Amino acid sequence: MQRLIRLARILSPWIALGLAGALIAIYLHPGLLVQFPAPAPTARSVPSIAGLVNAADATDHRADRAPAVASYADAIARAAPAVVNISTRKVVLERQLPEQFAPWFPDWPEFRRREESSRGSGVILDADGHVATNYHVIKGVEEIIVQLRDGRSTKAKLVGTDPDTDLAILKISLGNLPVMPLGRSDQLRVGDVVLAIGNSLGLGQTVTQGICSATGRSALGLAMLENFIQTDAAINPGNSGGALVTAAGELVGINTAILSHEQGVEGIGFAIPVNLVRGVAQEIETKGRVVRGWSGLGLNELTDEAGTPIPGVQIAGFYRGSPAAEAGLRPGDVLTDLNGVAISGRQDFYGRIARMTPGATARLKGLRPGAGRFEASLPIVARPIER
Repeated sequence: MQRLIRLARILSPWIALGLAGALIAIYLHPGLLVQFPAPAPTARSVPSIAGLVNAADATDHRADRAPAVASYADAIARAAPAVVNISTRKVVLERQLPEQFAPWFPDWPEFRRREESSRGSGVILDADGHVATNYHVIKGVEEIIVQLRDGRSTKAKLVGTDPDTDLAILKISLGNLPVMPLGRSDQLRVGDVVLAIGNSLGLGQTVTQGICSATGRSALGLAMLENFIQTDAAINPGNSGGALVTAAGELVGINTAILSHEQGVEGIGFAIPVNLVRGVAQEIETKGRVVRGWSGLGLNELTDEAGTPIPGVQIAGFYRGSPAAEAGLRPGDVLTDLNGVAISGRQDFYGRIARMTPGATARLKGLRPGAGRFEASLPIVARPIER
């Protein structure tokens, strides 16, 4: 036994040296290793030919499939060329000297003339060059310049306005005009994707995306006749008069207003439905104006002691030359009913009168302080043209 131990001690260094040499040789020449064949698979582990083909098809299909990417580039390419930039200019008189000091400085100019410019957007409705925009964009201006996306620009003629809906129609004389595809605002649904196109903040044409948040919004105090589309697509200064289009690039509204950011409100903008724009544009193009009913009444809202609005309106006065002054009505009268339907507020009354045909008669019911209930007939005439 001791001999074996002695022999192991003598051979162990040589054995370790041999193993080290073998490892070095394998590291330098991996091919020296003998590769044994893999064991044959059992019947249970062999896939079927159909399985091999299906797996190959699935692998190829996954490799060839590109990831889906949502893009509205085609819609913008279709609609954006017909959205124009509108620049306006007017001269305003600005008081330099307080009125009470004017007699003491007779040689000092009391007013100075100052040129004021602003920007907005518009939409080309037809190949004849009719452009829709907001009335507040061009109100009181002396010059209107329309610039197309392709760089062409020209002076525009004001065809007519409709302050009740905050719409105006311009006309430009240029050839080969892009025309906006018109959609159907009555088919727009809450949740539909919409795109706002306009000239924001003087940066040039800008596109924002959102959804239709609501339809038929009213009682906002933005216009006499309100039926707005609400959207969360970003609308900024300069977007007024621009296009609200669908994901297919069809016009569904004219962007008009946003709720004030000063109130911490974001994502609430309003657009005039294209169905209303169509009717207003057609009447302006054929008649030069939109003929609406007018009562000549100046009204105040009614509120309770807490300041909460309550149904009805109160007569504040009459416009000079209006039929209301001859209808037996008096300032202070409270009107509660128009043509058999309760009056919810001032805008409700004005809107319903505006939809009446000039020459018709409105039947009114109300309360007169100190006298009780009364009834009256009010002739409706065409609203005077606003200058």
